[in-house]
Amino acid sequence: MPTVLAVSDEVVESLWTEQVRRHRVDLVLAAGDLPFDYLEFLSDALDRPCVFVPGNHDIDLGRYASSRGMWMRDGMPAEWPGPAGGLNVDGGMTDVAGLRIAGLGGSIRYNDGPNQWTERQQARRVRRLARSVAWRRFRDGRGVDVLLTHSPPKDLGDRADPAHRGFACLHDAVRRMRPKLLVHGHIHPCGSQVPDRRIGETLVVNTVGFRILEIDTGGREDRDGT
Repeated sequence: MPTVLAVSDEVVESLWTEQVRRHRVDLVLAAGDLPFDYLEFLSDALDRPCVFVPGNHDIDLGRYASSRGMWMRDGMPAEWPGPAGGLNVDGGMTDVAGLRIAGLGGSIRYNDGPNQWTERQQARRVRRLARSVAWRRFRDGRGVDVLLTHSPPKDLGDRADPAHRGFACLHDAVRRMRPKLLVHGHIHPCGSQVPDRRIGETLVVNTVGFRILEIDTGGREDRDGT
């Protein structure tokens, strides 16, 4: 049963120390809007891979690709500006630590910043990713365990202000990909209790700050961190 440290949006000072080693996890999942050196520290201190999607306050990491040990952007050599060793799964998927993880970063568009999408744009990204997931499932019979997003699905813990509305198309993403777990950030609890929610059989978890999640193909157990 893989155990993950899921983080987003708010730096937890106790994790940015050697105390983080008390958490025995298999993977760091990051749902956006965190300093990249924080993610690097978590991955290094725990000696575990970090899979992430960008948030609306992160820099634009689009069009980067690694080829033969060199980073390229738009076909030209470039320096990777993201977290060292981190895997950006935005718009794609990966198999790591016994989990299949698909990712859709960014927020609803509310100004001209990076990593923002209109509902229509994000819906196109959902459809492309869902086709890739379906093809992979056809080839090996395995579905998605975790859908990692920055924003929540609409009406599931989002807010009414323009910057914090969720994506309606994430409901379609869940329907098509059937993940066991959707992990998101973006919505700061501001001291309030944040209940987990469901879309059918998919559990929807707000991971602002951090959560320790134990994920199993037949179910899920969760331990909140303090």
